[in-house]
Amino acid sequence: MELKLDAAALSDIMRTEFSQVAEDFVIEEVIPMQVRVRLPVAERHLRPGGTISGPAMFTLADVSIYLATMAMIGPVTLAVTTNCSIDFMRKPAAGVDLIATARLLKLGRLLAVGDVMIHSDGMDAPVARASLTYAIPPR
Repeated sequence: MELKLDAAALSDIMRTEFSQVAEDFVIEEVIPMQVRVRLPVAERHLRPGGTISGPAMFTLADVSIYLATMAMIGPVTLAVTTNCSIDFMRKPAAGVDLIATARLLKLGRLLAVGDVMIHSDGMDAPVARASLTYAIPPR
């Protein structure tokens, strides 16, 4: 399968359609069926105890699969999450960016299914793993 959108085009979609959170994410790599997205960790992403919050990690996983889907199908911005399961496996490193590698496992006409592995930058062991399904509106 061929890419329909590169990192620059995906960044434009984020700025246009999701301006409220676009600056929270850096699209580092886009290849067929996969993206790598960085969450530069800021104070607003932390919870008591100084660790990165679950909602911040969920958002990173969700945005990453959304971007992987858009990269493959083009700017169908009304695609929506229909399912998500996330496992928080270990505490993220304090004050370190998170990196999500999102991989589409199935891309159909109406559904996209993918996995996301989230790591603290520079660490081998994942801090979270998510499985998501997106509904793609009929075109």
